[in-house]
This record gives sequence, C-alpha cells and structure tokens, in this order.
Amino acid sequence: MTTSATGATPGSGPTANSMRRALKRARDGVALDVTEAAVLLQARGTDLDDLTASAARVRDAGLDAAGRPGVITYSKSVFIPLTRLCRDKCHYCTFVTVPGKLRRAGHGMFMSPDEVLDIARRGAELGCKEALITLGDKPEDRWPEAREWLDAHGYDDTIAYVRAISIRILEETGLLPHLNPGVMSWTDFQRLKPVAPSMGMMLETTATRLWSEPGGPHHGSPDKEPAVRLRVLEDAGRSSVPFTSGLLIGIGETYEERADSLFALRRISRAYHGIQELIIQNFRAKPDTAMRGMPDAELDELIATVAVARHIMGPAACLQAPPNLVDSEYGRLIGAGIDDWGGVSPLTIDHVNPERPWPQIELLREQSSEAGFELRERLCVYPEFVQRGEPWLDPRLLPHVRALADPETGLALPDAVVEGHPWQEPEEAFTSSGRTDLHHTIDTEGRTGDRRDDFDAVYGDWEVLREAAAPGMVPSRIDTDVRSALATAADDPTKLTDDEALALLHADGPALDALCRIADDVRRAAVGDDVTYIVTRNINFTNVCYTGCRFCAFAQRRTDADAYTLSLDQVADRAAQAWDVGAVEVCMQGGIHPDLPGTAYFDIAKAVKERVPGMHVHAFSPMEVVNGATRTGLSIREWLTAAKEAGLDTIPGTAAEILDDEVRWVLTKGKLPAATWIEVVTTAHELGIRSSSTMMYGHVDQPRHWLGHFRTLSRIQQQTGGFTEFVTLPFIHTNAPVYLAGIARPGPTTRDNRAVMAMARLLLHPHIPNIQTSWVKLGTEGAAEMLRSGANDLGGTLMEETISRMAGSSYGSYKSVKDLIAVAEAAGRPARPRTTTYGEVPEERQRTAAASDGHLPELLPVLE
Repeated sequence: MTTSATGATPGSGPTANSMRRALKRARDGVALDVTEAAVLLQARGTDLDDLTASAARVRDAGLDAAGRPGVITYSKSVFIPLTRLCRDKCHYCTFVTVPGKLRRAGHGMFMSPDEVLDIARRGAELGCKEALITLGDKPEDRWPEAREWLDAHGYDDTIAYVRAISIRILEETGLLPHLNPGVMSWTDFQRLKPVAPSMGMMLETTATRLWSEPGGPHHGSPDKEPAVRLRVLEDAGRSSVPFTSGLLIGIGETYEERADSLFALRRISRAYHGIQELIIQNFRAKPDTAMRGMPDAELDELIATVAVARHIMGPAACLQAPPNLVDSEYGRLIGAGIDDWGGVSPLTIDHVNPERPWPQIELLREQSSEAGFELRERLCVYPEFVQRGEPWLDPRLLPHVRALADPETGLALPDAVVEGHPWQEPEEAFTSSGRTDLHHTIDTEGRTGDRRDDFDAVYGDWEVLREAAAPGMVPSRIDTDVRSALATAADDPTKLTDDEALALLHADGPALDALCRIADDVRRAAVGDDVTYIVTRNINFTNVCYTGCRFCAFAQRRTDADAYTLSLDQVADRAAQAWDVGAVEVCMQGGIHPDLPGTAYFDIAKAVKERVPGMHVHAFSPMEVVNGATRTGLSIREWLTAAKEAGLDTIPGTAAEILDDEVRWVLTKGKLPAATWIEVVTTAHELGIRSSSTMMYGHVDQPRHWLGHFRTLSRIQQQTGGFTEFVTLPFIHTNAPVYLAGIARPGPTTRDNRAVMAMARLLLHPHIPNIQTSWVKLGTEGAAEMLRSGANDLGGTLMEETISRMAGSSYGSYKSVKDLIAVAEAAGRPARPRTTTYGEVPEERQRTAAASDGHLPELLPVLE
C-alpha cells in the first residue's frame, strides 16, 4: 500500500479487515508495526473515533504516571525571528525572505540585540517565560549580506550570535531561550547547551524523495535531507539536550512514509531519552509559495496522525498540536491524545504562520476545561527534564530555570517574577572534594561498586544500543591470501593494500608469528633497538563526568561514593612531588565536570607551570579541548592558543577510541564525533602543539575498523607531522558499562593484541616511528610481547593511574624506572629515558630519577 496521504483516491485505502485488526491491536496495547500504523493513519468516521479513544487512554495513563493527571500544558512565550534569511528553499515557506526585501522594509539582516531585548522585556512584563528564537539555516553560507552583518558585529557565524543573544536574554530579561537554529552539528550543541535549557528542530519527514526529486517540497534545501535531520536529533540526544521535534504532515508523503517518520522518532527517543516533545503540525498552503495550490492537510488527517503518534510514542511522550492551525477544534485534538498546546504568545505573532493568530490563553483554558483538562503553564524545558537536572541542564542555567520552576512539579511557577539573573560559572569550581585519595586507595581498597547508581539511565537504552551494535560486530569475509600479504609487508609495508592489510589483521598461528617478526624488523630499521620510556606522573584532576561514555568506569556523578575533584593546589603539589623524583612530564586529564568553567584548563596548566616551571605539561584530551572551547565561546583554535599561552605544551591523543562513528556511537553516548577529534588534533598541530595518537580496541569493533583508524592517523601525520607516537589501548572490560550490559566482548585476545601492534608498526610506517605499548593494560609479560611485535616504547612510570584501575586493570598504578628497564630486558633490548617529544633527557633529570627510582613510596605503594 503506497497511498498518498494527500489527495487519496476513493477506494484506495486499507481493507476493512486490516483496519479492524490494527484497531484491535491499538486497543489492546500491542506494539504496532509500520504497516499497521499506515493503516491506522487512514482511519475515518467510527474507526477514527475508536482509534482516538484508545490513544486518549494511553495519554491518560502517562499523565497519571507523571503525577499530573488531567493536566494539559502550554508555554507562555514570545516569538523572536532572529533572522529570516536561510540557505534553504522550502517550497511552502513564507518565513524566509531575501536581503533586498529586508532592506526595503527597513530591517537588518538579523534582528539587532536591542530589537530582541525589547520584545523579550515586554514579554517578561506580560509574564512570558520562554523566548522562542527561530531563524533560517546558516544564512551566511548563501547570502553575503548575512556574512557581512556577522563580521561587522564580531560574530564568527550565526550560532555565535545565537549564543550571545541568548546570554543577554537570560541576564537582562529572565526569559528562558528555546533555540530553533535549524541543522546543528555536535559541536554546535556543545556551544549552545550552556545558554538554553531546550532546543528544537522539526524532523518533518523521513521521505528522502521529497528532498531529492525535482519539484519536491524540500528539493534544493541541503538542510532538509532526512538523514541530516536524523543525525541532528541523535546529536541532541548524545549531548543530553532536551529537544523538541515533530512532523509536518500533508506535504506529499505517503501514509507509509508518515508512519516511518514516527518510528524514526521513536527509535531516537528510546535510544537517548532526550525528545521532550513531539509536534504534529498540519500543512497549510500559503500564497506566494510554490505549493500554494497544494490542498491543506484535513483535520481528520491531523487527528489520526496525533492518535497514531500517541500509540507509537507511548504514554510517556509529550504530544503537541499547534492550536492556531485548527479552527477551534480543540476538543478533537485533546481527544486524540495531545497533552500540550505548545508555545502561545500574548505579544508576538506566529512568524512561521503569520496568517494564523494565536488563540487567547483564556480560550484555551475554557476549551481544555470543557474536555475535562486543567490548563497549566510549563517552561520551554519540560518538567521531566527540570526534575532530572544534570546532565540535561547546564549548571549555568540552573539558577535561571529554578527561578521560574515549581520544584515539586517542574512546571512553571504561576507567580514567578520574571527577571534577569547573572549567567556565570559556578563558584568555587576547584574546591577539593570527594575521594581525593583514590589515586592510591584504588590499589589498596578498590572502588566502592562496579557501576554507577544511574547505570540504567545515563547511557541510553541498552536494548536499542544492542541492536545498533550488532551490524558493526559482524566479521568481514577475508579472501586475500595471507602469504602474499606477508610478502608485501616484508618488501615494503607502505605498499600494503586495504585487502592485504585486512588479511594480516586477521592473521593467526604461524602467519601471525611471521607478521610480528616482519614488524619487529621494520621497527629495528626505523628506530633501532632502544626501548624508550618517560618518567611522568598522571594527574586525573576530577572523575566527575556526565558525558555517558559506555566504555568508561572512571566517570562518576558528583554524589557517587568514588567521585572526587582536586583543588589547584593539590594538582600543583602532585606535579612538584613528581619533579622531586625525576619526572619530566605530567599527563593531566579529567572528566567533563559540569561545574568546571572552560577557563579551568588554563588555570590547571598555569598552576603547574608556576609551581614547577620546567615541567612539560601534556594535558587535555580533544574532548576536553572542545569542552573548554564551547564553554568559553572561543573557537578551537582560539582556545588552544590561549591554553598554549597558559603553559600547555602537548596534548594526549586520547578520546579517539575508534575513529569510526559507527563504533563511536555505540561506545559513547556523548563524546565528540570522529571529525571533531580530527579537527582538534590537526588544529593543535598547526599551532605547534604536538600530540600523541591512540586507539582503544577489543570491544564492539572489528579489524576493518582498526584498518580505517590506522589509515586516518597516517593521513593526518602526512599532513601535519604532529603526532609524537601511537599508543595501543586494549579495552579493559571488567567494570565497563558496555560490557556489564552484555554488549561488548571481554577485551581483545592475545592474538588481537599482537596483530594490532604489528600492523600499527607497518601501517603507520614511516610516518609515525614511535609505537607504544601499555603496561598498565597488558602487564609486564604482555608489554614485553608487544616489544617483540613492533613496539619501541613503554610509555611512562605513571606514578598514579586511576582510569584503567577503575575499569578493572590488575596491573597496578606504578612502574619504577627499574621496572620499565626490566620489561625491556625481558624482550632482550636496552632501555633509555626520553622526553614527551622523544628528545634526550637532561642529565640532572636522569640523576634525580635514578636516585629515587622515580618512585613516590609515601603515596603510591607498589603492588607485588
């Protein structure tokens, strides 16, 4: 059945039997499939009455469970059209205009701050609590006038202006910004999350043909590609942003396509629990548009879609239908299963549908009451997210939200005073707190529990994740002859094809032994026999983190028993202690603590340099760099430049995991995408800030992912030359959430470790000459085996190590200089110290390290 949802011909609908079966399944609460949903979307007459009755029961059950039975909500808002310029060309849109028309009307390319704040202030005086900021997608990409306006006013892009004006609205009016800037990247979400409690973007439809085919309503609009918009919804979920989305019905989609769109929204909602509200909006034809002759979506279409959406999304979903797009048929919408009227303004028009005025709030109250519902005001962010708090609400927004929210219900306080409050970083971010002795008690007392208390909520839906992980874990078929691949590797590893490399990554038995010998020969020719190591100290300054990495057992909520944060003095003290025993480097990384300002990283680097001027500061993963940049409003380049001025010398290339988003989005809920990781490290290299490179493997990945990762690193190194080394990081599974949930495998095998090490040497040759093994993850014998398989570096003494130990590594937190030399000797090789960038260590540092063996006995007991 491929019936069009508009203009259906008589007799083209579903059969009576299929309708009867689908209605019964809906009444009985049985999960519907796409075909059944498409049937129900065509319910009319008594069938539609049956469908809406069961949908209303589902809605009522959800309201009861949420603690607000018989309540229908709305948000008292002002509509701020920040710019009506857009790079898209939707064929039904009257919101968007062109620069010439704006000039002739006496308007700027963007609303000025004064214009925005005037509307917001008047809205606050009327008791509005939401500033709905709507604008076209990336206008500067199409219109030079938009770029000129942004440049003239000091903004890098439209998102920068959205961020800046949102802060002013918060501080000067007290309204809460709800942002609709269109398609956003993962980085855009990080930039905007600190300034807005909620955001939104309509999915509209998953029907790709409506975008790709000439004459379609979205043809010529790059931001309306369904795959792009679905990625935005997923990035919102990954970023823990309360997000509004929905459908625009009646634009030419079929019933099956409409049903598919609803199921796509349900999938994302289940995966991330971040869709706060679903809007079902009916198409209304407008004059002076390409679709002016298209018939409006009929009311029955809207009612049926609302009811089917309620059945698909379930009782916990919040469903809205804009009241100004129906002709006083409010009771039918309530009867179909909505529980919200959306934003209603006593001040501004609906700039997207200017011909359709908002209903008076009192009229909505009366109509809702007639249907048996009490109208209650909510905020732009839904009550469930107000009550969830972190990580859904940034700490800088909490005072603004709490000033307007009822702490018991999460709804709006009816008598709240709407006034501005400072938007600022939390105070006392570097107060020492929690289990600050974890760096050594992890070895003596262990961790309090094997998982966080919010295990079932913080990482997303495990069942959805299991389904997403399955395709990527299917092994590849290997047809290439391993013997010929070995011959190529021995002759010239730079000539290995992808097929040959993949065959070698699967090598086992005698072929694996041969591969490791070849890799060891290449190592000897490239860097000689010396095994290098560095006297260094790890300083993990906090483990409080809400990113939701599913492989990480280190991250804790601030209230968890094992959570801690170090003060700046404690960080500096640890650096000084390390210097006293011969260290040349501190490696500093921490969780993405919501209270730490973006400038905190500068303070950490300065604290170390002030206390120990000669210490090399190797710090801040690409994830931390992005966090710092987005919190400060700086670009990545600007932030790294400031960090370098504060004392940052090099950065660790961690947070890479596997540079394939197919794998990354299973491993982590909210960490940066592969493209952003690449942007950070290449930008750092361009600024003269070198980095290591890493790969964590042995979880939900396959050898094809390792190959892609190696090729990516090789390309970057040929471009920038900025990598100091490559570090293999075998996945530690014991306490990893993704393993405890039964999704990941229990770490790499010995075969995997040998093959990865050998192929790292071959595939990165000659561009990255230093290949490091991780003793903390593999132990002494495992590290020695890696030295026989292509590695030339043992990493550092560490002095303290919390991340792998929290995950369940059993190899301790410390190796003395003598210990590392012994590992090299076990592989039949000499050892020598190095600096972070593989230079010679000054004699004074070598003597100090030898005298103490690089050991802090009073803090870090050595495990036998």
